[in-house]
Amino acid sequence: MDFVEACRQIISLDTSPSHGTRDLMTWLAGYCREKGLHVEVLEEMLGDTPQTNLIVRPMQERPPLEFLLQTHLDTQDPGPFGFWKETGHNPYDAHIIDQKIYGLGTADVKLDFLCKVEALAHFAESSGKRAWHLPPVLVGTYGEELGMPGALKLIRKNKISAKMAVIGEPSDLMLITAGKGMAAVEIRLPYSDEERNYRFDHNLRESTSSQSKIFNGRPAHSSTPQLGESAIKKMFEYLLLLPENLVLMEVDGGVNFNTVPAQAFLELDPVTGMKEPMSKKLATVYRAVKDLEGEFLQYQDPEFVPSHPTLNIGLIRTYEDHVFVSGSCRLPPIVTNDIYEGWMSRLKTVVQNVGGEFRVTDYKRPYRTERQSMLVRGCLAELEALGLKTECISQSSTNEASLWSRVGIECVSFGAGKRDGNIHTPNEHVAIDDLKKSIEFYQRVIERFCL
Repeated sequence: MDFVEACRQIISLDTSPSHGTRDLMTWLAGYCREKGLHVEVLEEMLGDTPQTNLIVRPMQERPPLEFLLQTHLDTQDPGPFGFWKETGHNPYDAHIIDQKIYGLGTADVKLDFLCKVEALAHFAESSGKRAWHLPPVLVGTYGEELGMPGALKLIRKNKISAKMAVIGEPSDLMLITAGKGMAAVEIRLPYSDEERNYRFDHNLRESTSSQSKIFNGRPAHSSTPQLGESAIKKMFEYLLLLPENLVLMEVDGGVNFNTVPAQAFLELDPVTGMKEPMSKKLATVYRAVKDLEGEFLQYQDPEFVPSHPTLNIGLIRTYEDHVFVSGSCRLPPIVTNDIYEGWMSRLKTVVQNVGGEFRVTDYKRPYRTERQSMLVRGCLAELEALGLKTECISQSSTNEASLWSRVGIECVSFGAGKRDGNIHTPNEHVAIDDLKKSIEFYQRVIERFCL
């Protein structure tokens, strides 16, 4: 099987949060073994969803210290298939157009793992015994879109003993040496008994009416909200213009906390007089969010774009007795832990004051690796040898580098594919030539640091 066909095969296997990574990991385990590599499959369950971590080495035994190459193999939810025009409205059917591969996971970052496999296969044990200075290990993890439990499992089970790491991340073939932290937040706002009963009766009566409005935006990754247009924010801004005691029948928008929402829906019944109406609770919380966003502008870190903390309301859903909201904050290293905790405490107080529940479901600290480190200097030297850009960049999103760096592993991130305006959109793609350059870079990195 040639490389491009292998790319199409792994894109065809659904690894979205609701499906899990087991099918893809099973396929990859067989593919790696055919390349002469040694594979360890670690099966897990995340809730009711089967998940898998994959550990690949060129030799059978586990060394005491390693050089880590890591890529997550899960993807976001694709959202409405109709938006995926370049793939025939099927995000899992990779299409090649002008020497670019389109499909979910092409840039973020399933194909990066395949690049690392191709590079590591050059050093398979079957090609001859080697005197490793720092043996390489390739790891494919699950759940990056769900708080990185796959990488956390490996750390807690002490499955990897790495000194340095290169993490898969779409970087347009540039070296990432710093990343923002991330806090994922969930809010539950309860309907009052009065409003809940009214909604129930309203849906049973034949002669009832309501007013509905649909809001459209533009999707983007939550770490770069300036590249998208939030339909949920449009909906909230509209809600602020209305009387606060209308009955909120239903509100719905977004696909997950980590994506700028492209669509939102609001249904209201123009009945007034409700005590503690949901519309007022939502408006109160949204005003607090806007106040926080104003304060974010005081904390500027010029290494990042955007240079300040950001906040994305990615998902809102209506249930029988409550409205559920989830979102995320992105935090540059300039934001200390005390500042972050103060912001979360203030938002929690506002939510509790309107009878709601607030919780931080995940928190990853920002990281930064100094340019003078041996890892950074070595990677830049290999990029220069390949004629690629040698500037260090930062990323506004958060990946497993935040976890590995906390346990003393020096980390950089790298990968083919543009990030801005590409990942977390139905236009996701990567150039085949850039994938081939990635293979060559990883091969040279292994030769420099491992042999």
